[in-house]
Amino acid sequence: MDTSVAFYRDVVGLEVTFDATEEFRDDAGEVMLRRRGVYLRWSSEGDDPDAAFLVLDQPYERERRSAPTPMGELGVHHFGFWVDDVDAIAERARAAGAAFFLGPVAADSKEYGEPAGKPMRMLLLRDPDGNVVQFDQRV
Repeated sequence: MDTSVAFYRDVVGLEVTFDATEEFRDDAGEVMLRRRGVYLRWSSEGDDPDAAFLVLDQPYERERRSAPTPMGELGVHHFGFWVDDVDAIAERARAAGAAFFLGPVAADSKEYGEPAGKPMRMLLLRDPDGNVVQFDQRV
């Protein structure tokens, strides 16, 4: 968990807004899940209670997988962020020893379902848990 928190905080640039043990209970009051939950947001949106956020989850009741799940074997095979500077994230990722999946590479807006001709930059990394994370920049 600490490695993943450092990745999303130091490489991606998100801010930790919550880090604590949480308990989720059923209607009878029995604990269904006890976990460490870490919530991260873009610092520029930290004051917006409706801003998107990322939750890292470490359940205390089950063991963690030792190998990442291959891309395409989950319901969500990757997720992405629009960012201001893909190359800065790539530089921090290299310094942190992150696993690169693709890029940074040039892309075109047509690859995003938009009208063609607008340049983009794209980077795909694996986070410490093996999830593929996409970073896109409008150039």
